[in-house]
Amino acid sequence: MSLNITTNNTETNPDVLIAAFWTMFPDYAEDERKRFNDAWQFLLKTTGTMKRGCGLPYYLHPLRVAAILAESKLDMECLIAGLFHSLLNVEGVSAEEMKAQFGETVYKIVVDTSKITSWKIHSKTIQQADAIRKMLFAMIDDVRVILVKLADRLDRMRNLKSIDEKSRRLVAAEVIDIWAPLADRLGMQSTKSELEDLSLKYSNPDVFLQIKAIVAQKKEERAAYLEKAVNAIYKSAEKAGISVQITSRAKHFYSIYQKMRKRNKGADELYDLLALRIICTTNAECYELIGIVHSLWKPLDGRFKDYIAMPKANGYQSLHTTVQCEGKPLEIQIRTADMHNKAEHGVASHWLYKKGTNHDKVDISDLGIVNQLQHLRDQDLNDETFFSQLKSDLLGDEIFVFTPAGDVVQLPAGSTAIDFAYHVHSAVGEKIVGAKADGKIIPITKPLENTQIIEILTNPQAHPTENQLKVVRTSKARQKIHAWLVANDPTFTDKEAEAKRAAEIATLNEHARAIQDEKRKRRRIRTSSTAIQESHAADEKYSGKIKIGDTTNFLVNFAGCCSPQPGQPIVGYVSNSRGIIIHRADCLTFQRIPNIDRRTIAVAWEKKEH
Repeated sequence: MSLNITTNNTETNPDVLIAAFWTMFPDYAEDERKRFNDAWQFLLKTTGTMKRGCGLPYYLHPLRVAAILAESKLDMECLIAGLFHSLLNVEGVSAEEMKAQFGETVYKIVVDTSKITSWKIHSKTIQQADAIRKMLFAMIDDVRVILVKLADRLDRMRNLKSIDEKSRRLVAAEVIDIWAPLADRLGMQSTKSELEDLSLKYSNPDVFLQIKAIVAQKKEERAAYLEKAVNAIYKSAEKAGISVQITSRAKHFYSIYQKMRKRNKGADELYDLLALRIICTTNAECYELIGIVHSLWKPLDGRFKDYIAMPKANGYQSLHTTVQCEGKPLEIQIRTADMHNKAEHGVASHWLYKKGTNHDKVDISDLGIVNQLQHLRDQDLNDETFFSQLKSDLLGDEIFVFTPAGDVVQLPAGSTAIDFAYHVHSAVGEKIVGAKADGKIIPITKPLENTQIIEILTNPQAHPTENQLKVVRTSKARQKIHAWLVANDPTFTDKEAEAKRAAEIATLNEHARAIQDEKRKRRRIRTSSTAIQESHAADEKYSGKIKIGDTTNFLVNFAGCCSPQPGQPIVGYVSNSRGIIIHRADCLTFQRIPNIDRRTIAVAWEKKEH
């Protein structure tokens, strides 16, 4: 569901729009509605006549962002912040008035969201690392900052047609690289899936249309197939005395695209494109239902996952299985209504229930990503290589393995026994010499697999090595190994430190060159000023024409910035399309022209014949 004010809709009347908003979201209290209406009027007062590049009023996008937040039933501070999320970038807006009228909380969310908007996250530079670091740390102070920004990104993706193709691809790449994984880490599955599908639509439109066409094919046949499966589950659940709700769907396009890439097949060659979701009341019923499903159809090996006993780091819980139904793979998810709410809204469900109810709220501090960020907040993360590793920890895929005692350990996909050892304790990581997975010896550099039981073998004489540094995936292991090698191994070449020093030296050299260039400019200006004074004292007369050598037959233009007059010292440079451009010798604009030393040409005023 989304507010019907997309770029394809012509409705722009503010009164009609706010009335439609409250028709869609009638559950907010009267005092909350008044606060939002006041915020709406504040927005209209400051931006009412402004238009965006697409020609539509400025206020449409903020209202759509607020609507996305309202769909998750977020609190009024978050909705108003969504309405104001880019308002501080508008000229003439009073930040103090906003704070006084709508409170410190709204103001702080808007300030932090505005900062994120100004960071160029899609640039593949050290600035990208610093931008993401600041963004993620802002989330610790108030996760609603990221919820507002995710709503902003989602609405922009929904209305991306108004910008050029190159810009669309850049935005889509940023979304798939940062925002969709972040939504996933916050447990917001519906937001994540829509962002992924929209990103695919604009980054690879041909594949998107191909998948869309294949999913649309044999729609009636697919509906009949799913209906049979649904009816079979309903019948068996009723016999067991379990009340369920079942929904069926084709998988998200991006999920299908990932399967195509992983299996190197076209979408028409894939069969497990369909999924059922069963919603029940209790955890016990979930496990009873998985038994019912497996009695109806044969489960596929290795495709059962218990995320109820082992929740994902983002709090997601559900039972997953894939069965062979009438010769085709069918994926089935089983969860309670509360699990489903948390799966759809993730961290946003922290605000979903009103005070006084007996529902459990999501404890934000329990989210793995927030815990990781709290531990890493005080560390120096400006190094691009280190931060790319950190980004992988936070936003990449994860695996779950067990200690011999049965404790669950979550690690980034591709992690090794060395990463596991450092997760247990730094002292264990430093002394690792071997590892067992499910009782069998494995190389300590081999990537671990889901659900393995890992046992670490240590030796008091062992120590970290440079080879270990090359294979570890987690930031903690990388940081600890790097620190040990720097402190204890005289043969270790610290490439990261060398790169930092090289960058610092380059910066210092650039600064020194800039100082020398400025000194040379000042000397030229002083020399030219003296020459100008001398020229005014001379009685020589000039024709107004420009000579290059002994010739005057050239295409010449006089610079408007300094308007050189006959007799004044002049300089010239060759332009790409306007011939020779003449400046006064003391013109600062001339000094700033790129590559001016290579483009300068000797010129002079032609004297009149007496």
